Amino acid sequence: MKFKEIPYERIDMEEVKKGFEALIKEQKEAKSGQEQFEIHKKAYALRDKVLTQMTICEIRHTGNTVDEFYENENNYYDEKKPEFDDLTLQYSKTLLESPFRDYLEEKIGKVAFKNIELMAKSLDEKLIPLMQEENNLVSTYHKLIASAKIMFNGEELNISMLRKYLTDSDRNIRKEAWSKLSGFFQEKSGELDDIYDKMVKNRTAQAKLMGYSNYVELGYCRMNRNSYDKVMVKNFRDQVKKVFVPLATKVHEARREALGLDSLKFYDNEMYFNNGNPAPIGTPEEILRWGKEMYDDLSPETKEFFDYMYENELFDVLGRKNKQAGGYMTFLPDYKMPFIFANFNGTSSDVDVITHECGHAFQGYVVRDYEVEEHRDITMETAEIHSMSMEFFTDRYMEKFFGDRAEDYRKMHLAESVTFIPYGCMVDEFQHIVYENPDMTPDERKAVWMKLESEYRPHMDYADDPFFSKGGFWQRQLHIYASPFYYIDYCLAQTCALQYRIKMDKDYKKAWESYLALCKLSAKEFYEPMLKEVGLDSPFQDGCMKNIVEELTKTYYNN
Repeated sequence: MKFKEIPYERIDMEEVKKGFEALIKEQKEAKSGQEQFEIHKKAYALRDKVLTQMTICEIRHTGNTVDEFYENENNYYDEKKPEFDDLTLQYSKTLLESPFRDYLEEKIGKVAFKNIELMAKSLDEKLIPLMQEENNLVSTYHKLIASAKIMFNGEELNISMLRKYLTDSDRNIRKEAWSKLSGFFQEKSGELDDIYDKMVKNRTAQAKLMGYSNYVELGYCRMNRNSYDKVMVKNFRDQVKKVFVPLATKVHEARREALGLDSLKFYDNEMYFNNGNPAPIGTPEEILRWGKEMYDDLSPETKEFFDYMYENELFDVLGRKNKQAGGYMTFLPDYKMPFIFANFNGTSSDVDVITHECGHAFQGYVVRDYEVEEHRDITMETAEIHSMSMEFFTDRYMEKFFGDRAEDYRKMHLAESVTFIPYGCMVDEFQHIVYENPDMTPDERKAVWMKLESEYRPHMDYADDPFFSKGGFWQRQLHIYASPFYYIDYCLAQTCALQYRIKMDKDYKKAWESYLALCKLSAKEFYEPMLKEVGLDSPFQDGCMKNIVEELTKTYYNN
């Protein structure tokens, strides 16, 4: 079934409540673990029905944020989702308290039970009003960003559509485009500060109600950090500061030389070549068709996957006014369908959608038929390995998309992967500081950002820009607003993806087999044991980052 043909029906949360209450009663009266698992499969069906309709609403709302019907539906779920989360928790507690827990742990896994314990530590009925308010603040942020109407080159553009000018080969054009972007954020700065200040105070209040000293621990529970903590994350960030920042600085210096500039400014930060960054040579329709050809050749599994996506039109990738910025992959449980949302804008990021988001979607497709749905519930540091590694596994096909500039794209892609890790760690440390000091003023938060810039991105020069030079750059990072503590997952995953990049140079087939095994493992095992099983080093392991830097330096950056 094509996505556009899928019907939508608002979920009646009162009916869902009755459904969960009946299941809780059944679970408490069950006489064996086997009977409990059969009841649990009914819970899957109920949960899947709810999540499917919520996801249809999300896709259609983000595709047009001014559509009145789906805006109202989105507002409805902003209010009702915390109630659904609480009902899910009340049901899940029957599994935690089961006299047949040993059987259930054997059936659905220790990871699943650890995640239920984390859910119990992060949710409570008393939080529902605050969670509803938090959802509303996130929606307000998304709508504010989507509302951007930036006049440039005779066009009215949103932020996604402006991107092609932000990376224009003409330095004056990109400087002007970045000035326009800065102007939008400067104009909205008061609103953005207000939204974020309310978010920090709201999340802190939730943490206090749950007995935590601040939001950091609650945030870790909500991110399902089921096998590592903030001490391990700090150790990882410290490794990055020590060995990865120098490598990233070296990459930036190489960029400066390639661009023929005396110094790099912030509007040069995403530029790699004097003749402009490589851009796809085809139309959006051709990019999708070439993506199909690429996945047809890569493996039997990827061929089956992309054929399914293509035939069922499970993409919304064209940039439009009033469309939410960014991109994501999501999943429709009732239909076992992945779905990809993005904003094509004529830059190399259009191809990244066909690699990165398809990495997510491929993994979702591979495990879509797992009977134990908890085995599909991957945490984000694992999910992002699938996407970021797929970017590298598809590097060999870039001639399809970039023609004679394919090699330029590969060089740029690797360089971006290296320079991203310090930035991602900076975002993470910023959030730790903010939530450990929730009473900071907006100006104090911006001062923290500028200090972290000097540690993680010492090359960054915002010149005299009235907004970015005052520490406002973080306000364009939607994850900081919408998904606290998510960003470090990208860094951990990029570390693993770079290991795959090194491995595939030595034995592509063996590297792909490891990647496919990782996709199939999904959420059956905890993070570090899972990495070990497929032959990857844990990013938390001392020396991991040093080894990657040495391999990359030896092969790519030895000049």
